[in-house]
Amino acid sequence: VQLQASGGGLVQPGGSLRLSCAASGSIFRINVMGWYRQVPGKQRELVANITTGGNTDYEDSVKGRFTISRDNAKNTVYLQMNSLKPEDTAVYYCKFRVQGSYFGRSYDYWGQGTQVTVSS
Repeated sequence: VQLQASGGGLVQPGGSLRLSCAASGSIFRINVMGWYRQVPGKQRELVANITTGGNTDYEDSVKGRFTISRDNAKNTVYLQMNSLKPEDTAVYYCKFRVQGSYFGRSYDYWGQGTQVTVSS
């Protein structure tokens, strides 16, 4: 299973970006799709995740500004980021919990990371 993230870039404070992450390979079901972020010297932290049923969870600082969504037919997750702040600057990673077959176990896979920089 491979994950390909895209959509990062440089944006001014108050601006918006939309991240995407698509999975390919041997996939029966993606149970959880999530976005994490990491800045140098700090641990990677959960930004948001979404289950197969559409239940979502957000880190407190992004609630009301970020929206996670998924397209199961495309094995893709999106992160719409609005009202961006300089403290949102980080490398953003997607992580999928993938079940490879009906009776198979689930494993976590990470994307390669995409840089988001919020600066004037």
